[in-house]
Amino acid sequence: MTVRAAVLLETGRPAPYADSRPIEVQDLVLDPPGPGEMLVRVGATGLCHSDLSVLNGSRPRPLPMVLGHEAAGEVVELGPGTAEFSVGDHVVMSFVPACGSCRKCVAGRQALCEPGAAANRAGTLLSGATRWRAPDGGRPNHHLGVSGFAEHTVVSTASATRVDADLPPEIAALFGCAVLTGAGAAFHSAQVAPGDRVAVFGLGGVGLAALLAVKAAGASTIVAVDVVAHKRELARKLGATHEVAGGPDAVEAVRDLTGGGADKVIDTTGSEHVLAQAYAATGAGGTTVTVGLPHPDRRLVLPALSLVAEERTLKGSYLGSCVPRRDIPRFVALYRSGQLPVQELLSGTLALDELNAGFDRLACGDAIRQVVTF
Repeated sequence: MTVRAAVLLETGRPAPYADSRPIEVQDLVLDPPGPGEMLVRVGATGLCHSDLSVLNGSRPRPLPMVLGHEAAGEVVELGPGTAEFSVGDHVVMSFVPACGSCRKCVAGRQALCEPGAAANRAGTLLSGATRWRAPDGGRPNHHLGVSGFAEHTVVSTASATRVDADLPPEIAALFGCAVLTGAGAAFHSAQVAPGDRVAVFGLGGVGLAALLAVKAAGASTIVAVDVVAHKRELARKLGATHEVAGGPDAVEAVRDLTGGGADKVIDTTGSEHVLAQAYAATGAGGTTVTVGLPHPDRRLVLPALSLVAEERTLKGSYLGSCVPRRDIPRFVALYRSGQLPVQELLSGTLALDELNAGFDRLACGDAIRQVVTF
């Protein structure tokens, strides 16, 4: 079938992207799904900093590529022998296709699925196949097994979780990345407990999802840190007890507000400099969790003695250390009960042709979560 899709042609073009236009909407041929795959009519796809990191070159990926990894839609066709889903199912797509049988999946750490990671690096589906075809005969790559900035997409069933059909697509899409990553970092990686003093550095979609989960977990003190004032104001609305402007004075401010250092600190910025601040703002015996993705060449320098003398923990969290088919239904239930009001993360919707301008708004901090709807 022929599908309109947003193709990233080249990384590193200068901002504003509305002028340099690194993303081009093209008519591509989408091959039918193979075994263990399905064709999904995309309902909505969110703009995430992970997409922006590919666009600006800090997250190298094979090009050209159909971008988008935070998506929801409806199953319209199944590949041969694929019985796990049915036509008409509504699904949320997550950005690590979990094979279910590698040593990481068997250990319950599906975010670290080894075949899934290899496929994501290669720009293919979990099977190793590529289903996109350009008019010139080229084979555009898949983005993290999803490629959600398209009217239809083919995904592995290992990338999908069934959800109720009445969940609005622009809400459902957020559970594929922002909520999984942010809420998972709070619940699973940081294991925020009632009464904890917590700080969140970076208040984009992931950071605010983490803040919502921190509140739901019963933290007594919640410090929201960001350089953008309107994001801090939104964090206050969503449950932060204090706000701190990002910058060199943030560490001392957080330590003062948490009585000498936070019990748990979550960094979502993707900056090694901010991660060092987040670690410095963590108290003795505390845990620092980071979900950001700096450029592979970046290095982090820390006072090594503090790890032992203060019994500190520094943890990475990918996909919020979640198991999507376990956690997406749990998080949706918290949303329906009002404990995770993720609709507050939505900054607005846009059309596929408006993606370049949308990434400008994301890059400068004007928007939290914009969603392309179809």
